[in-house]
Amino acid sequence: MFRFLFESSIAATTLAFTLPAFAAQLSGDARAAIPHDLQQLVMVDYRAMQNSDSAMQLKERVMPPDLKQFDEALQKSGVNDNHDVDSLAFALYRVAGSGDQLETVGIAQGQFSVEDMLANFRKQKVRPNLVRTNRVYPLGKTGMVLCFIDPSTMVFGSSEAVKQALDVRDGLTPSMLTNSPIMDAMHSVESEPLWSILDQKGTETMMRQVLGEAGSVTDYDSVRKRLVGSWYTMNFQHGVRFDLTISTGDNFAAATVSSLLNAAVLYRKMSASDAEKSALTATDISSNSGLLSVHFQSSDTEFNSLLKSTLFQSMVH
Repeated sequence: MFRFLFESSIAATTLAFTLPAFAAQLSGDARAAIPHDLQQLVMVDYRAMQNSDSAMQLKERVMPPDLKQFDEALQKSGVNDNHDVDSLAFALYRVAGSGDQLETVGIAQGQFSVEDMLANFRKQKVRPNLVRTNRVYPLGKTGMVLCFIDPSTMVFGSSEAVKQALDVRDGLTPSMLTNSPIMDAMHSVESEPLWSILDQKGTETMMRQVLGEAGSVTDYDSVRKRLVGSWYTMNFQHGVRFDLTISTGDNFAAATVSSLLNAAVLYRKMSASDAEKSALTATDISSNSGLLSVHFQSSDTEFNSLLKSTLFQSMVH
């Protein structure tokens, strides 16, 4: 039941930093730099990461190579990621005028020693490129760049992604602040240490990944276009807790998808190990008033056993 967490674009990247403890919230400047046409946004509390053994084990197993390169490049630039970075956000969005082309931009918030970082860039003879008045710094051989949009917020990613984020921040293109469904969903989850919101297209993609072969059956095909959006949270403060809500707009669609998910769980149980069966049994799926809810909770020990299972490996690779 975790497949979408690890295969759904940004979720696969940011769950490398799953954290316990405080709420992860986006500042006003950060929100103003995120493009309007979001498919998925994930936000994590980075500072509290090392307080959870489960979070650290998850990080080691799913952290992708390109993000490791960014992590290493940040350290070389003078950022202590375990001290300076409070939170990370990743936004997967559709590029304006390009149809379904997707791009990812990251946003780091924290207590950065900006002057020390800039001095380090100068020492390494790293010269910024200008996007209007914004200084954009390349990060070694990673292919990534970064730009401070205020002393406590940096955007990073490919050159094109950062430029597009700066266009949004500078008012040249619309931001997610004008995307009412996304903003409404964010209000439902932003009090949690890790959260994600998905639009209709992102939710449809996620559900196909979760359902696997069941996603091609007639029942799902009849309701997939009624999926409105979704949001989920994870918390590692007392074991592992996961909650997903999918908005369908009507009771029939929610009940149908609920039935499909429960059928998928039963199918997986047939070939599951003891640890996998325990996790699947601990997954509760229900629907009410047009909303589908998925809830999972386990102890740290149970979750760490699940991380080593064949089921988990199949979901993250």
